[in-house]
Amino acid sequence: MVKRMNLTTLITGLFLLAAATQSVADVDPLFASHDILEVEIAAPFAMLADERPNEEEAAGKFRYAAEDGTLVEFDVAVRTRGRLRRGKETCTFPPLRLNFKKSQTKDTLFDKQDKVKLVTHCRSKAHRYEQAVIAEYLTYRIFSMLTDRSFNARLMRVTYVPTDEGRDMESYAILIESKDRLQKRLDAKPMSIARVEVSSIRPEDLNLASVFQFFIGNTDFSPVQTAPDEDCCHNQVLFVREDELSYTVPYDFDQSGLVDAPHAFPNPRFRLKDARERLYRGRCVNNERLPATLRLFRERRDDIEKLIQDQPGLDSATERSILEFVEEFYKTIDNPKWLQSSIVKKCI
Repeated sequence: MVKRMNLTTLITGLFLLAAATQSVADVDPLFASHDILEVEIAAPFAMLADERPNEEEAAGKFRYAAEDGTLVEFDVAVRTRGRLRRGKETCTFPPLRLNFKKSQTKDTLFDKQDKVKLVTHCRSKAHRYEQAVIAEYLTYRIFSMLTDRSFNARLMRVTYVPTDEGRDMESYAILIESKDRLQKRLDAKPMSIARVEVSSIRPEDLNLASVFQFFIGNTDFSPVQTAPDEDCCHNQVLFVREDELSYTVPYDFDQSGLVDAPHAFPNPRFRLKDARERLYRGRCVNNERLPATLRLFRERRDDIEKLIQDQPGLDSATERSILEFVEEFYKTIDNPKWLQSSIVKKCI
């Protein structure tokens, strides 16, 4: 029995390492670079902030400078999106969805982009919210260091130009790879279903995602069910190939302790003190995969910490806070007693 468990752990470890380094497919030009992209978006932002349309789109313009310095301009349709951050009581500036015209973006940096999510700064003139945007971008980058089955993200410096009323405003924002483009990279289809069984999800993917959610201190997710009128699952997307178990890919990390957004709060049912208190929500059935999954996190530690240290726009206080939060994770998994009490015995 011991020999079988060791062999299983070894095979799982090799699989995870391969999954973290294999090329799923060529990434789109927009996500081929991690340089901060300077852009300008013109739209009726006063109306969007006031009315928060979830279906009706407003006409706008999207501009950036190409590598040769040429100004590139697209027509773009803009609307608000999301749930918590779309509410006025949470964010004075809502998250947006940009709808590009593929006929205009062909053979440009935005080639193949259609409808994409824009993660915005939530509140104007608030430095901590800007830092939270950069921190959330880092969560996407870190997960991509662990597996190619992840959403790509591009950090931008956006100048918002109101076409109705108000002054120009500049802030950080994140463009998130669309499900359609990730679907192409994975050569798999997103699932339209309200609920799934744990047994239908690839155990190595689910275990990796579960440990990652613990790593960033996030409890705002479910890999098996979702909110009403949405496809499964809550802040995790399921993709499937014919006759195979489904892949699970997490997203939307603003409620995590690593991001530490001012509006973040823990789920009341877990009785946590604040968003930076970790709680493991992984499945007990996948505990035998924990050694290989944690080994992958240890192998990537130096790269993760360097990524945080080298991130432009991150101030020293936020950098120090994130690094300390990351260090706490590694102290937990490297201490046998803490590992048992905080992860192994907390599984569900």
